[in-house]
Amino acid sequence: MVDLKSTVVEKPLEAGVLVRLSDRVRRITAANGGPMTGAGTNGYVVGERELAVIDPGPLDEAHVEAIIAQAGGVIRWVLVTHTHSDHSPAAKLLAERTGAELIGCVMEPTDGHQDSSFEPTITLQDQQTLATPEFTLTAVYTPGHVGNHFCFWLPEDGMMFTGDHLMQGTTVVIIPPSGDMADYIASLEKLNDYPVKYLAPGHGHLMADAPSVVSGLIRHRTLREVKVVSALKKLGEVSMETLVAEVYKDVDPSLHPIALYSLWAHLLKLEKEQRAQKHAEPDCLFGQELWKLSTH
Repeated sequence: MVDLKSTVVEKPLEAGVLVRLSDRVRRITAANGGPMTGAGTNGYVVGERELAVIDPGPLDEAHVEAIIAQAGGVIRWVLVTHTHSDHSPAAKLLAERTGAELIGCVMEPTDGHQDSSFEPTITLQDQQTLATPEFTLTAVYTPGHVGNHFCFWLPEDGMMFTGDHLMQGTTVVIIPPSGDMADYIASLEKLNDYPVKYLAPGHGHLMADAPSVVSGLIRHRTLREVKVVSALKKLGEVSMETLVAEVYKDVDPSLHPIALYSLWAHLLKLEKEQRAQKHAEPDCLFGQELWKLSTH
């Protein structure tokens, strides 16, 4: 058995190379590194004889061939955590090449970022389980980042495959209208229902001490909301473009256009709670909406 604790620290993220994390799990990272994807999208191969592949990544034929060449065994299932372009487009090609069943959940393209090529043969449901003599994988519905997001629970290793529900070394972007900050926090809390030892993210290294990681993310989101409320008190009626510079002072300004989405999610949560309200002209562009604290 590979020492998972040392794996967290020592194993590199090298594109196209299958890296063993445990007797049941191997990781392969796509060559799509960048500001939003880190070293690239992590795919995971679960099993040795009958295999499940989770999040095979963007549409990259060379990456699909690397998965097939190195995985061994029979790929029975291709699963995706959600249908963003860095996670699911390779799934269709991998399923066609191997005859695997394609498993995931589609949604209406309300956020403008959905992979329209993804057509599952099995639509995921919360707590749906796949099993072989080697492993059990259970789907855990975790909306928040987007509305069709699932994690996958591997009880034999105490490992949760998290997709973009959480990443190593950074926070995820919440993308309204499908993405929802209240749902995201509730989905983080949902992970505490499982005896998770290791978090296997869609981007970044394997993480140990899962309860601390989860509680730290909840605390981070709570403190960010406090900053939003404080900024609204300070600035009065204010545009999102001005507000993001105040609330995200600790973030590189070049990332503020992306941070606008999470700020929007915080504001929508406050609006539902009748703690903030929005005013926008009919032709107002995203980011130029005016927000203020609610008078209710």
